[in-house]
Amino acid sequence: MKYFISRQGSNFMRHYLSIFQQSARENWDSPALSDYQGATYTFGEIATQISKLHTCYNTLGVVAGDRIAIAAKNCAHWAMSFVSIVSYRAVAVPILADFTPADISKLTAHSDSVVLFTDVKTWEAMDAEAMPSLKAAVNIENFTLLYAATEAEGEQVGKILAEQKNVTISMREAITDYKIGDLDDLAIINYTSGTTSSPKGVMLTSRNLSSNIDFALRNIPVKKGDQIMSMLPMAHMYGMAFEFLYPLFGGARVFFLGKTPTPTLLMQALGDIKPYLLITVPLVLEKIFKNKVMPILEKPAMKILTAIPGVNNLIYGKIRKQLLNVFGGNLCSIVIGGAAISRPVENVMKKIKLPYTVGYGMTECAPLIGYSPWQTFKLGSCGRAVTNIEVRIDSENPHSQVGEIQVKGDNVMLGYYKNPEATEATFTDDGFLRTGDLGIIDKQGNIFIKGRSKCMILSPNGQNIYPEEIESKLNSFPGVGESLIVSRGHTLVALVALTAEDQKKGVTEEIKAQMEQNRVEFNKLMPAYSKISSIEIMEQGFEHTPKQSIKRFMYK
Repeated sequence: MKYFISRQGSNFMRHYLSIFQQSARENWDSPALSDYQGATYTFGEIATQISKLHTCYNTLGVVAGDRIAIAAKNCAHWAMSFVSIVSYRAVAVPILADFTPADISKLTAHSDSVVLFTDVKTWEAMDAEAMPSLKAAVNIENFTLLYAATEAEGEQVGKILAEQKNVTISMREAITDYKIGDLDDLAIINYTSGTTSSPKGVMLTSRNLSSNIDFALRNIPVKKGDQIMSMLPMAHMYGMAFEFLYPLFGGARVFFLGKTPTPTLLMQALGDIKPYLLITVPLVLEKIFKNKVMPILEKPAMKILTAIPGVNNLIYGKIRKQLLNVFGGNLCSIVIGGAAISRPVENVMKKIKLPYTVGYGMTECAPLIGYSPWQTFKLGSCGRAVTNIEVRIDSENPHSQVGEIQVKGDNVMLGYYKNPEATEATFTDDGFLRTGDLGIIDKQGNIFIKGRSKCMILSPNGQNIYPEEIESKLNSFPGVGESLIVSRGHTLVALVALTAEDQKKGVTEEIKAQMEQNRVEFNKLMPAYSKISSIEIMEQGFEHTPKQSIKRFMYK
């Protein structure tokens, strides 16, 4: 018997482009997009640039359904390019800027893209002949032409891009009169990996995007004048949907960091931007807590004080206030996603009543599957099923027996572009998407992820071991920055990356001794099948994905 949770409702779903259309008209002179410490553009200026790009597409013979790729770092021009594509009823193909120029060429060709937005450096390392469908390439840094397949079209497009177009507020309705298509139109092909023999290009529809944006606007309040910081790659749906589309469409101002968020830059940006909402991955918060909060709470005197009812609330309240000030002082909520958060860190976050919640999703769901506001969020979970989606656990007892999490509904993709084999393998016979995640759902509908089905380790005695659960506990031990549990023979081995502070010291005998002590103390807390036989220190740390998850496939 499979367990179902239905959140399919009667909510009227607006097309996401109609939401943008209304927002642009109502907030015409308000700031909308900013490059941090750089240029700012109003909603009216965005609409004007979109109109110019539409004229370029028309000149190039681009029609609804054609593919247009974007391969560049986050910036305001990236955001304008994206909205110009989907509001023309073309299909956006976001490609990670971290991919090599050769990979970008292959994915541009695989997607049959007719236009490419990228930067000069990337384009110079690409081969136009390797992309037979390409009609033009545009420099995303200043909207100038990099390439045109024909001289005549290149000359025309170059003139359009260079034209200074003045649009008054009286023209706002005419210039934003987009030909909004059907909710089931293909809107995005999002590549989750590079150039394997069969790249996985996730096909997302306007319905998928509209469902996510509609849910966010209803459940995470945003208003004109609010500000948010975009630091996750917009070529991934998590960053695109919740740091860009939803806040912008709600009338907020989006700031793009445009570079790797080092601790110094992050703290400065938070203080300057004062975001109403912080979208982040566990690694960022865990670093802040391990470096700033845990050392204070672990002092002997503080342990005594926090054990006294009443006094502990005063201490936790003071810490909470200080942390919120670090985040800019205007924060209403923190949404964490992308990986499991360390349980000891999460326990402290809950104690100090930090307004955080953990969401659950994947690119194939554009991206949201589970979410609860921080006020009702349950410790250790990743929220409840969102509206317009069904979630089920493929097990006999979904409350206690771990099974694969499977989903169906308005958020779920069409399939993988030009990859029918992968598409067929990803869906069940009755149309549910196999997430590849393992979990349970409690009686209140809270989803608890236990690990990835591909990561699960089967012990010699048949016990299922979920490495993410072990790693979450190990990460709280002294000197451990990150960890990865692997199976070697019939034993478990912990690969450990040191904290940033300890990495500077190098692998000393003292650190080796600390790790062995960690292993001994850790094993005292674990059942026999989850004990680790040794700890191997990764001197150079782990390789990460753009979402800051460890690239598990690299470590055995």
